[in-house]
Amino acid sequence: MARLNPSIRLSPSLRLKPSIRPWRGVILAFAALYFVVPLAASVVFTVDVPGQGLTADAYTEILGTEGFLSSLRLSLELAAVTIAVVLLLMVPAMVALRLSAPGLRPVVEVICSLPLVVPPIAFVAGIGTVLQWGPEYLSTTPLFQTFVALQNPTFPVVLVLAYVVMALPFVYRALDAGLRSIDVRTLVEAARSCGASWPQALVRAVLPNLRGALLNAAFLTLALVLGEFTVAQLLGFQPFAVWIVTVSGSQAQLSVAVSVLSLLVTWALLLALAAFGDRRAPSRTASQG
Repeated sequence: MARLNPSIRLSPSLRLKPSIRPWRGVILAFAALYFVVPLAASVVFTVDVPGQGLTADAYTEILGTEGFLSSLRLSLELAAVTIAVVLLLMVPAMVALRLSAPGLRPVVEVICSLPLVVPPIAFVAGIGTVLQWGPEYLSTTPLFQTFVALQNPTFPVVLVLAYVVMALPFVYRALDAGLRSIDVRTLVEAARSCGASWPQALVRAVLPNLRGALLNAAFLTLALVLGEFTVAQLLGFQPFAVWIVTVSGSQAQLSVAVSVLSLLVTWALLLALAAFGDRRAPSRTASQG
C-alpha cells in the first residue's frame, strides 16, 4: 500500500477548519429554558406557602397520602408485565424478520406505527365497546369469566394489553436500531454450528448484544406506563397518573410535588441508562482491540 510522503504538507486552504456554529448554543439555551422554567415554577409552587414561607411539607406528606403507594405499586406492576410481554413478542419477531423475511420489514413497521396514528380516545373507545359487548353476549359461556378477569381492579390485565399496543412503535424503533448495529445472521449461524438450538442461539448469542436496545425499549415502555392517563381514566382504573390528577382537585401542591418527583425519577433513570451504555462502550472497544 502506498504511503504518503511526510515531506508533503497540505496547504492552509486545504486543511479542515472546525466550523463554529453559535446557533447551536442558542437553540440549546432556548430548549433548556423551555424545560427548566416550568420545572422551577412547579418547585416554587410546592415549597412557597402563603403565610408560612418556604416549607417542604408537600414533599414530606407524599408517602402518607392515601392511595399514593397503592397507585404507584399498580403502575410499577403494570409496567413490569408490559415490558415482559412486549419484549417476548417483539424480540423473536424482529430477529425472525431479519433472518427469514426481510422483505416484510416495511409491513411490520407500518403495523407497529399504527398506535401513533390512532388517537387514544378512539383506541379506548374501541376497547370499552368490546368490554361492554363481551359480558352481554357471552354471559352463558366460559369466556364470561375471562372478561371479568380482564377488568379486575387489583390488576387490570386490559391495561397491560392496551399498553403493549401503545408501546409497539417505541419498542420497534429501539430494537430495530439495535439489530442494525450487529450481524444477527452471523451470530445465529455461529451459535447453531456450535450445537445450540434456536432458542439457545437467541438467548446466548443475540440478546447479550442487544442489551442496550433492550434497556432503551424497557425504559421507553416504563415512561409510557407511568405517564399514561387517558386509557386508564376512561376505563375506570386508578394507576399513578390518574391518582395524581385525582389528588390535584383537593391538594394542588401535593399533586405538583408528586409530579416533580416522578419527573426527576424518570430523568434519573434516563441518565443511569446513558451512563451504563457509556461505561460498556469502552470495554467493548478494548475487547475488540
